[in-house]
Amino acid sequence: MSSLSADGFDVPDGIGPLASGTSVLLTGDDADALESVFARVVAPADGERSVVLTTEHRGRAVQRTLNGERRGAGDRAAVMAAEGAASGDDITAIDDLADLTGLGMAFSSLVAEAQQETERFRTGIYLCSTVASEIDDTRSLYRFLNSNFLTELRRGNGIGVCAIDTSADIGADVESTVTGLKTSFKTHIDVDATDRRNAELAVDGPDGERTLDVAL
Repeated sequence: MSSLSADGFDVPDGIGPLASGTSVLLTGDDADALESVFARVVAPADGERSVVLTTEHRGRAVQRTLNGERRGAGDRAAVMAAEGAASGDDITAIDDLADLTGLGMAFSSLVAEAQQETERFRTGIYLCSTVASEIDDTRSLYRFLNSNFLTELRRGNGIGVCAIDTSADIGADVESTVTGLKTSFKTHIDVDATDRRNAELAVDGPDGERTLDVAL
């Protein structure tokens, strides 16, 4: 067994295992397919914790989705939610998505708390494109990701995934934004929904490029 298999983070459907420190930029124009793949990467296994920032769903809904991917995963996840959120029970309400300084501080605090419980963690933002649409300058998104999200991965034992809906109106050219972000992430996964139940993943990572067919 390779050290990656022994120490990496398990992700189903051949997406993983992913080495500690791996940052995944997840893109696609089908929100349901994007969410399905996102949940597979971020759902924590036994002995792991997750911190998820969601702009689209209630915190409880995210925890239920994670439970659908792994038994008990939702109970091991702290969720920051902008949609109908109520604080408590590992759910934190986001007051202002445009306040990236406050958002970054809260996110980093939750990651630190997760690491007090267990060394291994997973993080995720669904959707980064919604965050981008709330701010005036997409360069602020780059700074937020590099100062908080990616920094936590570099100094801890974890993996992270940032999802972008390429069909969204973010007030800037989304393809140019994706191109700019790709330089900061170790792996890029583009999700192409071939029908309602299946998708093709184009994976570009440290081991080269490959294509995966997955069920949704």
